[in-house]
Amino acid sequence: MRIKIKDDRRKRIKYRVRSRLRGTEARPRLMVFRSKTQIYVQVIDDSSGNTIVAASSVEPAVKGGLKKGVRGGNIEGAKFIGKTVAERLLEKGVKQVVFDRNGFLYHGRVKAVADAARDAGLEF
Repeated sequence: MRIKIKDDRRKRIKYRVRSRLRGTEARPRLMVFRSKTQIYVQVIDDSSGNTIVAASSVEPAVKGGLKKGVRGGNIEGAKFIGKTVAERLLEKGVKQVVFDRNGFLYHGRVKAVADAARDAGLEF
């Protein structure tokens, strides 16, 4: 894959990382995707191909819990999404996950999701 634009670089990193990461039933993969204005998190069991839990900043249930000025495009919104996905996952009885940054740098909103999920009780 030739790198022509910034997204090509991210996809190249994504495929390289995904060749090493696998989510299982006992330790699923926590995958983060960020756009300019929103953030999405899924917890995936790769052995069966099922999404166990998902949370995003566009869900009406999550949007209602955000404070004024907090949205998916900023770090406070990312922290709220990380906490939300961790709570949903702990309800299902899963404590350990594998973190997949999906080709994004571990910085800013991606790091905020990971730190909030760790603070809420997930281990990775």
